[in-house]
Amino acid sequence: MTEPQRTPEADRLANFSSGPAVLPVEVLADIQADLLALPGVGSSILEISHRSLAFDRILEETVADLRGLLGVGDSHDVLFLQGGASLQFSMVPMNLLRGTGRTADYLITGTWGATAIKEARKEGAVHVAWDGAATGHDRLPARGEIHLSTDPAYVYMTSNETIQGVQWPAEPAVGSAPLVCDASSDFLSRPLDVSRYGILYACAQKNAGIAGVTVVIIRRDLLGRSPDGLPAMLDYRTHVTGGSRANTPPVFAIYVLGKVCRWVRDAMGGLEGMARHNAAKAKLLYDVLDGSAGFYAGHAHPECRSMMNVTFRLPTEDLEKAFVAGAARRGLVELKGHRSVGGIRASIYNAMPLPAVVALRDHMLEFQAAHGHPAAHGGQTAQHPTAGAAARSG
Repeated sequence: MTEPQRTPEADRLANFSSGPAVLPVEVLADIQADLLALPGVGSSILEISHRSLAFDRILEETVADLRGLLGVGDSHDVLFLQGGASLQFSMVPMNLLRGTGRTADYLITGTWGATAIKEARKEGAVHVAWDGAATGHDRLPARGEIHLSTDPAYVYMTSNETIQGVQWPAEPAVGSAPLVCDASSDFLSRPLDVSRYGILYACAQKNAGIAGVTVVIIRRDLLGRSPDGLPAMLDYRTHVTGGSRANTPPVFAIYVLGKVCRWVRDAMGGLEGMARHNAAKAKLLYDVLDGSAGFYAGHAHPECRSMMNVTFRLPTEDLEKAFVAGAARRGLVELKGHRSVGGIRASIYNAMPLPAVVALRDHMLEFQAAHGHPAAHGGQTAQHPTAGAAARSG
């Protein structure tokens, strides 16, 4: 008897990696269909020129889709750069701080903010307006704890810290200073008011596509801050003038970004629908943490918890290793926490399907019960009709 042929989708695991991260299956299928030859073009997206009419259309549509999703007005330019968030750690102070004689203020809520300020110190004076290091970056500043300098060149924040699992629920009050935000790990996950930002940037490989492209949304009046003498490719003006084609851009990565934008808009109900979907997924896991009678200890304070990266510890490292191994047997992978903090990290970005999160929730409940620690609500494992197949749906 001939066994039914397995499909590639059936072999997919639930990938909880913090990035590069899971992509929507619908987007992957579209890419696969177009890979040999773009419709009407006759060449693969991997082959076409960045100066071609086909890429002109892809670039224009992706910019338009981003503007539509985020409500980006004429006050801001949308750029597609390379170098990831790490290059922006340097480009921001090079363009907005160097030679100004002013101070840049930084809100340090985790590892990536602490990394960014190291680069800013090479370009000018910096001021730490708040730092959560004393408590392991497990919370955000409370009202009255942010102390800005006088007339800062800009105020820098990281909207979501992937390693510690803390996320700003809203923008901090910074007065008239330009707000600069690294939104790499919660970009396109919820609505936001772009008009409040001087610069909003995000590498794509967590929520918006694949590695290789970084979206930079910059307020046009800030372009005048860039000092003459900067290396051309590190000057935002170069990329505005060149329409993100001052050099060969990452054509394929921009194409995938456009596909993801349309998926968010058409399949997920825009950013409002995306936010509801993400909140529902996160609630499944945080409910387990809160009902575990301490067996699972969340890193972040409840009011500061990330909807993207759920971080927690178990009573011992041996139990953490067993938890990760047991999850892998169920097809739930990439759950080990960052090496700097340990524990468990479940990254549940936009494209993580709900059934996969249900499967992880069930594993958490069953693992706790199996190790003699009933949950506070009685230790009953809640089942879901799709949980059995969830491990293969990622």
